[in-house]
Amino acid sequence: MKVLVVGGGGREHALAAALHRSGAEVFSAMKNNNPGIARLSQEVRLVQETDVDKVVEFARAKAVEIAVMGPEAPLEAGLVDALEKEGIGCVGPTKAAARLETSKSFAREIMQRHSVPGNLRFASFDDLEEAKRYVRESDTELAIKPVGLTGGKGVKIQGEHLQNLQDVYEYLEEIFRRDIGGGSVVLEERAVGEEFTLQVFCDGHTVVPMPLVQDHKRAYEGDVGPNTGGMGSYSAENHLLPFVREEDFQAALDVIQRTVAAMAEEGHPYRGVLYGQFMLTRDGPKVIEFNARFGDPEAMNVLSILSSSFLDICQGIVDGALSSTNVSFANKATVCKYVVPTGYGTAPQAGKPIEVDEMAIAEEGARAYYAMVSAEDGRILTTTSRSMGIVGIDDTIEAAEKACERALRHVRGEAIYVRHDIGKADLVSRRVEHMASIRKA
Repeated sequence: MKVLVVGGGGREHALAAALHRSGAEVFSAMKNNNPGIARLSQEVRLVQETDVDKVVEFARAKAVEIAVMGPEAPLEAGLVDALEKEGIGCVGPTKAAARLETSKSFAREIMQRHSVPGNLRFASFDDLEEAKRYVRESDTELAIKPVGLTGGKGVKIQGEHLQNLQDVYEYLEEIFRRDIGGGSVVLEERAVGEEFTLQVFCDGHTVVPMPLVQDHKRAYEGDVGPNTGGMGSYSAENHLLPFVREEDFQAALDVIQRTVAAMAEEGHPYRGVLYGQFMLTRDGPKVIEFNARFGDPEAMNVLSILSSSFLDICQGIVDGALSSTNVSFANKATVCKYVVPTGYGTAPQAGKPIEVDEMAIAEEGARAYYAMVSAEDGRILTTTSRSMGIVGIDDTIEAAEKACERALRHVRGEAIYVRHDIGKADLVSRRVEHMASIRKA
């Protein structure tokens, strides 16, 4: 079967690899020349992923039967709607259904309308002075979120990124002045706890969960520095996380199932991958945000241990015949660490060569996924975004972390950086202790 993968990052390399293992003929549309994806593809079209007409033309010319969406921007551009008009089934939501990610106010409001648990107190504003007044009169610290897409880097938290009222005002002014995320804002009560990600496959009504993952957004070790698209992530061999109980997982899954039911009831059935970012609080899991696609890097964790056919799962989503009996994951732990250009998060150094020994990485018990690099004249060059994800796989988080570190020795470059503390026992223990203290409180 011919399958189109849209996007050129580490997440999309993981998608292409899982499809290739399932026997699909892979075609790729991406803006950068990702060498890992290109190697797996029958043909590559270098194109802006939001250029709907060109992507559709490529899919039609190659008689593609299914298209798998990677990043969020093409969803907002209506790529799924256009492909489906051509009779091409999509693993990804329509523009209307993708509003769960592309409009934070829409996501909060649909949860509110349908009494979906796990919502937070919130208010939406398209007027700067009204937003400032709400902040001034609030009796709790807030999360300040541009309503639209910001590449995972737009959220700032009072008391964490913003230290005083003046900092909050200045960030609100910046959002409206620079039209960040559409120039409107959602203000939410700050949730305190430990974050985790639950991703699910969905065919419009049936929801099938994947292993839980914890991502690390901060650029530097010790959870400091600017927010990024994600520096790395880990998952556990039992598919929970060390600080997440079975009842917490079930509560988060119930939130997603009820949200999917609400979307169907309102006439926007959700098909594809739905990503729930949760904060586990003393009152249970609360929704931080939804993403209308696989997370990056979280896709690399779960797809690396997917033991069933990804192509069959995609077909089930498209046909509305998804079944949990066709979805299985190995009981393995994973640790993913991103190799990024020096300065990533502030002033990344682009255009620098990196060298990768993929065979040696595989021998260390790890997988390598190329991300936003470009192959030029026989060299692999960095861009301003993340370069490649290395995923260690083993029976425990500790062993998977060691496999990841061994594999990282086989990636070389003059201007690269890795956050090495991800998945290490000390950091994981701190997360467990933090959650225990919150439960006691």
